[in-house]
Amino acid sequence: MYSADWPVPKHIKTLITTRDGGVSSAPYDSLNLGHHVEDDPQAVKENRSRLYQHLPGEPAWLQQVHGTVVVDANTAQSGIEADAVFSDSPAAVCAVMTADCLPVLFTNVQGTKVAAAHAGWKGLMEGVLEATLSKFSGDDVIIAYLGPAIGPNAFEVGPEVRDGFIERNADAESCFRASSNKGKWLGDMYALARIRLLAQGVKRIYGGMECTFTQEDKYFSYRRDGMTGRMASCIWIENQ
Repeated sequence: MYSADWPVPKHIKTLITTRDGGVSSAPYDSLNLGHHVEDDPQAVKENRSRLYQHLPGEPAWLQQVHGTVVVDANTAQSGIEADAVFSDSPAAVCAVMTADCLPVLFTNVQGTKVAAAHAGWKGLMEGVLEATLSKFSGDDVIIAYLGPAIGPNAFEVGPEVRDGFIERNADAESCFRASSNKGKWLGDMYALARIRLLAQGVKRIYGGMECTFTQEDKYFSYRRDGMTGRMASCIWIENQ
């Protein structure tokens, strides 16, 4: 586990898990936090218990569907279909799970609001980041952190994905390069997210240096392994 490295108020806390530090057996070894991936439920329960020792409370775990729905961490029930969560109250933990998709953490410079978004390519393309930002005020100065996701040398997609992004923002063309596999493209998820955030006026963007696919010892990767675990990216406002 580690905290995001970004310049935010001291009472804004984050925690990003890796695959280390849990009890699950292969192929979920070892800190798998997802109940939906056919891991031993007791192992997942213990893994989550270990995570909760570092949090002020249990997150409302989302049923992520690669959409753009954003819910309030203070009222959301675990299992709700959504791909982003926000909070303006202390101690309510915003959390998303990933294993190649891009987790994005948000706060305003005052540290009065936080959010977490799960941005797979479909949600990113359809506007999950924009939907999350809509929960902040128009005069908020936002800081964003791009958590661990599949890197630009491993994220291979078909032309329909590339075309979909370019149709929505012409600048996205610079985020794709031809793959060695004919008819395929390598996409830069981090660059695509930065373009969408910048278009919304978010200029303070950090992170975006990891690759879940190639850093096998550190991260789960669905595209690399198929049957695998899930990491969590969490953010909350600490009681002062």
